[in-house]
Amino acid sequence: LNRIDPLEGACRLTFLAENALGDDLGALSLETVLIDTAGRVERLTLFEFGALPDGVPRVRQFDIPGLACESLGRVLINGVSDCSAGAACAEGLELTTRTDVEVIG
Repeated sequence: LNRIDPLEGACRLTFLAENALGDDLGALSLETVLIDTAGRVERLTLFEFGALPDGVPRVRQFDIPGLACESLGRVLINGVSDCSAGAACAEGLELTTRTDVEVIG
């Protein structure tokens, strides 16, 4: 998670994704749970990262309508929903954040 930006009526989450699996990914979707600062599940959603070439960083943004950025406490990557590399995606997943919002998985 690289940044979080408030928008009118939404919160934008910006991710920097890097594929280091040794082969291009045709698709990556992550089942994502947004958890508020009180520890309650705010929503469950899919983040579609799309194609990720090997060794080439990509930025992906997701606008979450109805979410106030200041109420977001954690982002839980609940699992890999779709990945063209199969189980290697879940095994190779490394999560970091440059924000005050914790990213877990």
